[in-house]
Amino acid sequence: MSVESGKQAEALAADWLAGRGFQILDRNWRTRWCELDIIADQGGVIHIIEVKYRRRSDFGSGFEYITPNKAGRLQRGALMWLKAHRQSNSSFQIDVIAITGATKPENVTYLPNALGW
Repeated sequence: MSVESGKQAEALAADWLAGRGFQILDRNWRTRWCELDIIADQGGVIHIIEVKYRRRSDFGSGFEYITPNKAGRLQRGALMWLKAHRQSNSSFQIDVIAITGATKPENVTYLPNALGW
């Protein structure tokens, strides 16, 4: 996957979320061990959204690329973002958007609260 494809997938995901009432708060927020693709608010809940793009699904969907290690880094990153933005008392969840094939809205699959926290 090229960097350009990844950026296009993240832009598509942000537009897709905004079209469904999410307020995009931040994008590509980094710590030294994690990058959070999209941070959004909907109904007072902070959504940390991991975007996974795959050109083809031959080797599995984007959801299958969330390893336990990645899940832990996402959770730690989410807590750091909440603290850095004085949102520590906010409810949050980690969601995943998988995009397969062309970066078109019909190829977006959204899994809310993907990690079950």
